[in-house]
Amino acid sequence: MGTKAKKAMNKNLKKANSKKLSDGADFLPLEGGAAREIHEEKQPREGTAKVLYIGRIPHGFYEKEMNGYFGQFGTIKRLRIARNKKTGQSKHYGFVEFESPEVAKIVADTMHNYLLFEHLLQVHLIPPEHVHPKLWRGFNYRYKPLDTVQIEKERHDKERTLEEHNNLVEKILKRDKKRRKMIEAAGIDYECPEIVGNVQPAPKKIKFED
Repeated sequence: MGTKAKKAMNKNLKKANSKKLSDGADFLPLEGGAAREIHEEKQPREGTAKVLYIGRIPHGFYEKEMNGYFGQFGTIKRLRIARNKKTGQSKHYGFVEFESPEVAKIVADTMHNYLLFEHLLQVHLIPPEHVHPKLWRGFNYRYKPLDTVQIEKERHDKERTLEEHNNLVEKILKRDKKRRKMIEAAGIDYECPEIVGNVQPAPKKIKFED
């Protein structure tokens, strides 16, 4: 193929590509190869999202408070705050589902970046196709706070073996020794009381009669 033929072919190819682009085709031509299709991202349908993501929830603003506050906008269908499975403490984010998508849109526009207890709330609409199917599992579970005092009491009063008791006494004596050195280094004339119970009594010898 001669030089003139190559130039004519390239010219015709450019004309064909420009014509396709002017017709509103959804692809772009690539030099030296076939055209590549451009896949448009599917936009969420407006007016269908009912679930809101709420981030940076302050301490003390829990299910009861959120239900009363956001319930002023409209009827709340479901509400859930993410909590730690072990301690039950709030993870400072949650989800709210309204009966009406119009109300959810108003709440998202109104409450986003709203200052509440020195926290800027982050409120976003979640498209229906992005809502996890297990999101509302156990949403109506009533959180019962852990009694940390009772847990610590049981840990402190539990029965210990002799080895565990010796390790505990050893730690107490080590802390007491460190405290005595600090008092002495500070130049304070103070006689620290002795720790009672750090010495195990010797077992009694019992003599059986013949």
